[in-house]
Amino acid sequence: MKRFDLPLTDDDIRSLKAGDVIELNGFVYTARDAAHKRICEALKSGEKPPIELNGAVIYYCGPTPARDGEIIGSCGPTTSARMDDYAPTLIERGAKVMIGKGKRSDAVTDAVKRNCGLYLAAIGGAGALLKSYVKRCELVAYPDLGCESIYRLQIENMQLIVATDCRGNSILK
Repeated sequence: MKRFDLPLTDDDIRSLKAGDVIELNGFVYTARDAAHKRICEALKSGEKPPIELNGAVIYYCGPTPARDGEIIGSCGPTTSARMDDYAPTLIERGAKVMIGKGKRSDAVTDAVKRNCGLYLAAIGGAGALLKSYVKRCELVAYPDLGCESIYRLQIENMQLIVATDCRGNSILK
């Protein structure tokens, strides 16, 4: 298993192939459909997005509230296809890695190939386990969206599968 500290370099990304199992350490942002829509609307109107997209890792996740004494509630991946209308825009603007579950559109795969990106798969239905990788959680943007707000997570040794590599090869086809 390969282990990486974020942010990933283009050389890191090129060293991976579909099917590789990796561990990630560093900071990721959570964002689901509603947050993606708002970010893309902001970009379209010339506004600055609420997160730095250059090199960003975006986890398609809407964490549940943390119980007393915990960092975060359950934080499993959501179906990635729900972000397919927005993901190419974020990738073109610098987002490098997406984490989610399920197949992606050809438009997303093409954007990943053009921009040396990755789509990583997390295990669906394992949100209670995945929260054990989160060492810090802070609200960053869109608090009115509740669990779909954007959070910045510090992850440690999060195990993921390269679902689509930077050459467009996919384990999901």
